[in-house]
Amino acid sequence: MYLHLGKNVIVPFDTVVGVFDLDSASASTRTRLYLERAEREGRLVSVADDIPRSFVVCREGGRDTVYLSQISARTLERRAGILPGTDREM
Repeated sequence: MYLHLGKNVIVPFDTVVGVFDLDSASASTRTRLYLERAEREGRLVSVADDIPRSFVVCREGGRDTVYLSQISARTLERRAGILPGTDREM
């Protein structure tokens, strides 16, 4: 199964580590530092034409890639079927 993140970017579902709301998660200093480090290391990919609303962390081959998406975290979770109460709850 795949998850569409925006701008024709699709990732395999089994590589998704987490889907996060950018507004609430970026309130944490640790999250901001994580995102800044990912950007410095070239692991941050923007798939947003507009202001990003969420970020998705994917791990493949032992390396994390962080995708910024203009799609809300809730919508991405719904697309993936990982909202609480579904079969694939995280």
